[in-house]
Amino acid sequence: MSRSAPNESSVEVDHRIRNIVILGGGTAGWMAASYLGKALQRTVTITVLEAPAIPRIGVGEATVPNLHRAFFSYLGIAEDDWMRECNASFKVGIKFINWRTPSASSPRPRPLGNRTDQFFHLFGLLPSADQIPLSHYWVVNKLSGQTDEPFDYACFKEPAIMEAKKAPRWPDGRPATYYAWHFDAHLVADFLRRFAVEKQGATHVRDQLSEVVCDERGFITGLRTVRGRLIEGDLFIDCSGFRGLLINKALDEPFIAMNDYLLCDSAVATTVPHDDAVHGVEPYTSAIAMTSGWTWRIPMLTRFGTGYVYSSQFATQDQVTEEFCGLWGLNPENTTFHQIRFRVGRNRRSWVKNCVSIGLASCFLEPLESTGIYFISAAVYQLVKHFPDRRFDPVLAEQFNHEIETMFDNTRDFIQAHFYFSPRTDTPFWRANKELRLSEGIREKVARYKSGLPINAPVVDEETYYRNFDVEFRNFWTNGSYYCIFAGMGLEPERALPALVHKPDSIKAAQALFERVKQQQHELPDALPGNYEFLMRMHGAA
Repeated sequence: MSRSAPNESSVEVDHRIRNIVILGGGTAGWMAASYLGKALQRTVTITVLEAPAIPRIGVGEATVPNLHRAFFSYLGIAEDDWMRECNASFKVGIKFINWRTPSASSPRPRPLGNRTDQFFHLFGLLPSADQIPLSHYWVVNKLSGQTDEPFDYACFKEPAIMEAKKAPRWPDGRPATYYAWHFDAHLVADFLRRFAVEKQGATHVRDQLSEVVCDERGFITGLRTVRGRLIEGDLFIDCSGFRGLLINKALDEPFIAMNDYLLCDSAVATTVPHDDAVHGVEPYTSAIAMTSGWTWRIPMLTRFGTGYVYSSQFATQDQVTEEFCGLWGLNPENTTFHQIRFRVGRNRRSWVKNCVSIGLASCFLEPLESTGIYFISAAVYQLVKHFPDRRFDPVLAEQFNHEIETMFDNTRDFIQAHFYFSPRTDTPFWRANKELRLSEGIREKVARYKSGLPINAPVVDEETYYRNFDVEFRNFWTNGSYYCIFAGMGLEPERALPALVHKPDSIKAAQALFERVKQQQHELPDALPGNYEFLMRMHGAA
């Protein structure tokens, strides 16, 4: 009896992804290669096609607090090890300067009543009493006249650490609070390139893209280089920056500009030498309001990175460079400036067919809340969570795109609130920000804030929050984040949480928390090492 041929349904077909090709190195490309290599346990071949390096200047980049726990720790890299390699320093929060009053040609806060025009956005999660964040008890005290203390100083211990320029770690290295980092982004990319190649087996191809090869379905099958090499793959990751060479150019996915929410689209940046031994190293990023935007200051050892982020609708490059030089006392004739033009928005879909865009090729918001590297690390996490096979189930791509869209739009709204609710109206730029539309999401959050309701659900388990992207995606900007910005800008709550009038024991417990914050503010500056001294020892320079 003859043997019948097996039908296709009875044959087990291997649909596994075998080859991943990443276009573009930089921070996004090498973060993706490192994370995927670890998460997929070296069961795939990862090739990074990177054009010859363009000279870069280290103007500094800031991050959010989950970077080590969710990324470097996952890779098995000790915090001090990568910090030493990347000229990293600590960031306990962001200090906003002159966002309520017209700025002067000085980075110092201007007088504001009986205090100065400054406030902090802090990373530590708010303590809770009876599962109600301390922010709501602060509103009770403020509306009843029991306190006139600003929200950040009333509810967080960290301002005292920051003002005293103390490290956020104890002398033995243990963390004293939650913190993020400052570093040279190109050093991070170089460090992760070595890690991905040496530890994860990634292949590094130094060449330039000349052609994207697609099949009859429009799926990418290979990248042809200037030197004639064809790099074939199953899954392609676009880390080609603002050009979006795969997602936007080859696959024609539209980019949705968000200039109707955020006006800044350009920056001029440089580095400034700093005498750390005399002045210390600030453990925070500064965001200084300017005539047509704002300026960042990112302290690192021996220097600080700085840049003026502005709207080209309201100032020319020459105008902002002059104002920028005046701020820091720079001579434009002997200062090297990095001119940046960026697109603000996101792709309609970050994942199309067999191409996933990550980093600047996917989405970008101006750097006010230091979200660039967070967006990269969150995207590679979501890609692993929704990792496909060669059938590319559209449900996986749809869910991935939904997560990225939600993350981006929520963050866009949070950043817009900084400009929209700033009371400054002294220049055309600041007045124009008041005329932009607000999304329904942020309008709802403002209404909840004014009515005394929680803006987001409180997060009690800090360790889970800072390690788990699934928690953060749904609650990245915490109740404390919104209160820091709204209250810092002078937006006042109109009512306290009504239920609190029935919770005298909870109010008493909250008062003990306020007193504990004050005690910590008094004790920590004396107990913690100076930030400069700690960094010098860690970097081996002491």
